[in-house]
Amino acid sequence: MRYATVLRSLLFSFVLLVLSQASFGQVAISVGFGPPAIPVYEQPICPGDGYLWTPGYWAYDDADGYYWVPGTWVLAPEPGFLWTPGWWGWGGSAFLWHAGYWGPHVGFYGGINYGFGYFGNGFEGGRWENNHFFYNTAVFHVNETIIHNTYRTTIVENNRSRVAFNGGEGGINARASAEEERYASERHVGPIAAQEQHRDAARGNPQLRASANQGRPPIAATQRPNDFKSGAVAAREAGGEYHAPPANAARGNQGDRPANDTRKATYNHASEVQQHQFTPPNTGNAKTDAKYQQQQQKLAAKQNADHQKLQQQQEKQHQQLERKQANDAQRQQMETRHAQQTQRMETQHAQQQTRMEQHQAPRPSGGGGHPEGGRPH
Repeated sequence: MRYATVLRSLLFSFVLLVLSQASFGQVAISVGFGPPAIPVYEQPICPGDGYLWTPGYWAYDDADGYYWVPGTWVLAPEPGFLWTPGWWGWGGSAFLWHAGYWGPHVGFYGGINYGFGYFGNGFEGGRWENNHFFYNTAVFHVNETIIHNTYRTTIVENNRSRVAFNGGEGGINARASAEEERYASERHVGPIAAQEQHRDAARGNPQLRASANQGRPPIAATQRPNDFKSGAVAAREAGGEYHAPPANAARGNQGDRPANDTRKATYNHASEVQQHQFTPPNTGNAKTDAKYQQQQQKLAAKQNADHQKLQQQQEKQHQQLERKQANDAQRQQMETRHAQQTQRMETQHAQQQTRMEQHQAPRPSGGGGHPEGGRPH
């Protein structure tokens, strides 16, 4: 079928985007440890009218671990677009990277305080008016003798945390509002080429690896993307104490899952999601085991129903796009949105399973063993 051929092509393209961290989806990259805290640094002066700030963040590379991508000023892909930063979140069995995007509103970015208008919720750095960006000089470092479209609104920064990930042990406890969820569904685009080149240059700089700078990068921010010399600033201090994890702490996409867990870490479409089947616990008490198995079956049934509902919704949207004879860009945008929806659902399901396992975990007794509760497989 023409639809299947087009879909396979689009999904293949999306996989390549995921591998380069340039997509809007979630990628299970590292397990057992989150990124260092956000370092303390000054913002370089805005290089010119129309430039928007994109805050620095910790990215991850399989070979070298976490590395810092300096904050930088970039031109928005189109007037009216704002940048929603990417963020790390604990998905129940792995840390997931939720890539940033450009869109008409700033959506959820994990509650992370990136500074400079991105204080964990919303955006306070400026606003668009008649296709011109107006800078809030209480937040942004702007030369007002050159840039005149400015205003000043003092912001009370309530979030002082510099933790760089959401959920998990020690993570930020924040959830997307209904409004932020709606923003994520708006028309938006991924990082522009200059941002990708900037990230790639940071990956290749050994000084920006957390293992080398201990969370205090010598290049914390730049005036322009991919220019690590002119106008670059160093971090004043690390956001918190950092100790590089052991080399075997990261376990690729499979993460901390048990060896018999064959479920994938990432999905592009709800139709790819495997059925949830949980291994019954073995506490040694037949009545308790039966109760726990019933709970697991109930959760699995609900989660599988979620899969079916989302699959039907996505297939309907595919059919609508086919009738409209959408172009490749529109198709790719829809596939990206579907991947976001599917991974968000799987993250929620992993969290539900983790909570149930914690509740069902057998209490150690005086002479008994420590049988494990059920795990998805």
